[in-house]
Amino acid sequence: MQYGGGVTTLAQRIPHVFPRADLAILLAPTYAGSLAVDEDIAQERLGRALADPALLAGIYAAIGEALEATRGPRTDPDAQLDRISKALQKRRWRVRPVDPTPGVSAVSIWLNLAIGLAPESMRETLASGKGAAMLAAGLREVAASLVKDLSRG
Repeated sequence: MQYGGGVTTLAQRIPHVFPRADLAILLAPTYAGSLAVDEDIAQERLGRALADPALLAGIYAAIGEALEATRGPRTDPDAQLDRISKALQKRRWRVRPVDPTPGVSAVSIWLNLAIGLAPESMRETLASGKGAAMLAAGLREVAASLVKDLSRG
């Protein structure tokens, strides 16, 4: 996989630390809670939604931002990602759901749009100024919660 000059080593590693199947497991409790569905159904839907490259890139970008925001001034980015990778193997099934907020709901709608479960009119709503801001805020919340949960070890 080739990356342009603006992509950091950390950005290249994130997809390897958080493969699609693991992301589906990590996001399932939040998705299930947000939409009141069973976690198995949530995981199956997330697996399909995460097959969308643009959606997956958006989630990876949010995770990258969350990692950067939580990194201390003396913390090596690779060491931080290594710790999270180890924690992921231990805690993958025990990640806490993110508290429901309008932003988290926007993320759930965005995921549902990718698999055809949300009305197409919602795509326009999420693309509008307020909708896009809500989606961005939701992605930040979800990614920050994942990083925080996995940083505990």
